Order: sequence, then C-alpha cells, then structure tokens
Amino acid sequence: MRGWKIVGLVLGAVLVSASVSCFRQSEAVSQVAELVAQADAAPTPKLDWVPCPESELSKYQCATAAVPIDYAQSNGPTLSLAVIKQPATDPDRRIGALFSAVGGPGGSGFKWASHGVLFSGELARRFDVITFDQRGIGRSGQVSCFANAEERHRFWSGFLLPPTNAEQEAAAARNARELAAGCAAHSPELLAHLTTVDAARDLDLLRRAVGETTMTYTGGSYASYVGEVYGALFGDRVRALQLGSIIDPDAYTNDSRAQIADSATGTEEVFAEFLRLCAEAGQPQCVFAGPTKTDAAVLRTRNDAVLDRLRQGPIVVGHGAHIRAVTLTEVLPAHATLLYDAKQGWPALAELLTELELGAAGNPDVVQEILDAGGFTEDFLDAFTAISCADNNFGHEPEQWPAMAAELASAAPHYGPMWLYLRQACGAWSVPGNGYPQRITGPWILRSDKPALLFNNRFDPVTPLTGARRAQQELVNARLVIVEGGYGHLVVSDCAARLQEHYLVDLQLPAPGATCKPDRAPFTD
Repeated sequence: MRGWKIVGLVLGAVLVSASVSCFRQSEAVSQVAELVAQADAAPTPKLDWVPCPESELSKYQCATAAVPIDYAQSNGPTLSLAVIKQPATDPDRRIGALFSAVGGPGGSGFKWASHGVLFSGELARRFDVITFDQRGIGRSGQVSCFANAEERHRFWSGFLLPPTNAEQEAAAARNARELAAGCAAHSPELLAHLTTVDAARDLDLLRRAVGETTMTYTGGSYASYVGEVYGALFGDRVRALQLGSIIDPDAYTNDSRAQIADSATGTEEVFAEFLRLCAEAGQPQCVFAGPTKTDAAVLRTRNDAVLDRLRQGPIVVGHGAHIRAVTLTEVLPAHATLLYDAKQGWPALAELLTELELGAAGNPDVVQEILDAGGFTEDFLDAFTAISCADNNFGHEPEQWPAMAAELASAAPHYGPMWLYLRQACGAWSVPGNGYPQRITGPWILRSDKPALLFNNRFDPVTPLTGARRAQQELVNARLVIVEGGYGHLVVSDCAARLQEHYLVDLQLPAPGATCKPDRAPFTD
C-alpha cells in the first residue's frame, strides 16, 4: 500500500510539472501571437528610395521607414528607421530582397555599407541587399546617455574594464548607476522599446514595405540573435534564414551570466590557440614569437607579465616627448576584439604585445594605431548598453559584480571579468514600470518550411561552438555547418560562401554533418 502511495505522489508531481510546462508553453504561444498581431496592425512604411548623398555611399539607395516606437500603440508616435539598399546587379534575374543586420548590438548598417559592398557575387546579382541602422543606433534614433559629447567622452575614456582593486570596484558600481540613470534621463521615450523583439518587428515591417511576402535573411554575431527572434515570431514568413557566429538565444535571454561565461571561455580558448600558432609560426609571421624558437607556454608567461604590469599602472611606450601611456582598460578590450580577425587582428595583437613589452623602447604610434582599430566607439557602447540591458537577464545589483567577476575569473581569468563589466549598468537599469512585456524568453523553435542554415568557426572568441550547437537544438529546424580549423569571429571560407549562396539563392541545404575548411590558417602569407 505504501508503494502505491509513493507511486501516486511521484505521478502527481510529474503531472503537476507537465501541467506547469504546458501552461508556460501556452502563455508563450499567446504572447507571440499578440506581439505578431501588434506588428501586423502597424501601417506599412512607405520607402522613398533616393541615391545616398554621401560619397562613400554613392553606390547605394537610402530611405527612411516610419515604425512605431511602441508596437502596443501601433498608430502612435513613430521612429524614423534609416534603411540602405544595394540594388541587384542583374535585375532580370532578381529573386527579391535579402535582408541583413549588423552585430553588436550597436553596429551600424550604414557604417558597414561605407566600407565597401554589402555582398558580392551571385548574392549581389540576384538580390536587392537591404540593411538598416537598428532602432537606437546611428541614424535611427541613436541612444543618448549623456548631455553632450564631452560628457560621453569623459565617461567612456575613464571606464574601468575591468576594475582591478576594491577602490576601482566601488567606482565602477557608481559609474554603472550613473550610466543607467543617464540613459533613462536622455533617451526616455525610446529606452523601453529597444528589445530585439522590437527590432525583429521593424524588420518585418521593412519586408512588407518592399513588397516581399516572405523573409530572406542573413546575419552573424548579434545579428544571428535578430534572426533567431524573427524566426520565433514570424517563422511562417521565413523563406530562408542563414545565420553565422551563432548566439545561444536561450542563454542570452534567460541566463546572461552563463552566456558571458561561455563567451569568456571561448575567448580564453582562442587566445590559447593564438599563442600556440604564434609560437609555431615564429618570426616574421608572428613578431611576438621572438627571434628564436619558443613555445606557447613561454609566450603566455610574457603576455601575463605585460598584463600584470598594466594592473599595477599604465605602461609608457616610447621615450622623451613622444610617448603613449597605455592602461589595462584600453588593452583588454583590444586584446579580445583583435582575436575576432585571424588575418589582420592576430598579427596586430602580436605587434601590440611586443610594443608594450618593449615599453620605453617601443613605438607609441604603432600602439595608438592598433588600439584605435581594436576598441569600441563611444556611440557603439551607448547603444550596446541600452539594447543589452533590454534583452539580457542578470537580476543583480552593480555592487554584486565583483563576486560574479571572481567566479567567472576562475575559468576565464583574463576575459571573464571584462565581458561581465561591460554590462554592469544592467544591474541598475531603469526597467519600465510594466517591465518589457514585448521581451520573449522562448521557445526558439523555427516553424518554417525551410530549415535555417547555421555556420560557426571551430575557434570563435565570442560566440563559441558550444553556443552554436545549443542554438541548433533550440531552433530544432536548423542545420549547422562547422568550419573546422576556422579561427575568429567571422567565417571566412569559400566553402561556406558557396553553401550560403546555394541556400539563399536555390534553397539548397548542405548534407547533415557537412563541414568546411577556412581559406587560410593564421600567421600564413
């Protein structure tokens, strides 16, 4: 009899758990339906395409789209979304529009376009390629967290990333509260409407505005999350969804500390590969290797010595009147972001470490050039903070960041605290009174006729392969191609480009388990 009671209790617990799960799933489905209905109720924007006036954008067409600031008030106040188009070069064979977004969050589609063509080859021939400045970024209502540019520069130039002692930790907590309060004071109308759900609904309005019945989309890094959110909301409208350098949407949204831990561990792993391949290549391919044959352990010791010196205070590079004082909070972000690009960033990181090690005998001009290329711009940081804090989930006060940083540092000593402190303002964020009702937390299943196509380098310093594998499982309807031996945050592979082209143009998927190789190895000519 007692056994039957135990079985009954267990069965009851299982049934309660299943009921709770079904209820939550039903709630999520209802929320998505409401969010989609709000977007569908918004007027379709009218795009008046004109040649872009700037010389660096002369090959493009520009327009603005009026989108609701608050989709719950679809006919309320609007935001002008800046949109840019690269017209198909073979209009007689044009398939339609290929939409894309920029990583970050905080990257500008217009800035991307100014660096050259958005896409080339068959994609450029067959599609009008369209991108935009996401709401809160650049020309689309840039988030402002300061009264003027001088105050913004004062704040970010003194930003401690990461703090290295108790005094700096206390200052960092004060700064986090100052930043959160500044964003709330200077961008009050927009701040509650900067979730990626809002961006994905903007994207669907752009689809309607250009007359497309379905969405063809490609995006990498944070833009992969834009695609994942779009797929979760509008899966039945997806023609093709190709994502690269994949964010795990569940961790990013529901357990941001775990997502940062994954990123930091990935950065540490890729830096270990940087040291190994630098030692193998030797000079002149990798200047940090030194004039004689060495190994990765020696290079790590030298790198750690440089960082330890920076923790004690600035390293002065150069001598006499021609010097550059370099701080840890300048070097660590560059240290990480230079790992994004194995072709140019890795040699630059090797050069930066060499010049810092030389100190007074180093070249301050080289250091300045590398730091300028490897850091974050101030407008990017404003937008990154506001959008991240709308999307992420920390649930901690800024004063609790040192304890979290210490926990992360046990697995990722160099990069864990850095990636964490970049979002410390989220601990003091001015959440709207009703929260973020438009923010979704899953499920992330892509309910479309065509599976998504995902690419990820084997060694990615910020969106590691572990996250891509989880994302594939969460989307369910997705196929992952790993670039074996691929290094960096951008997938650079002719093989991957061909697979991308076949998928976006012909809707052909590679075989399950297909892999690619990169075009070149780091530190090779």
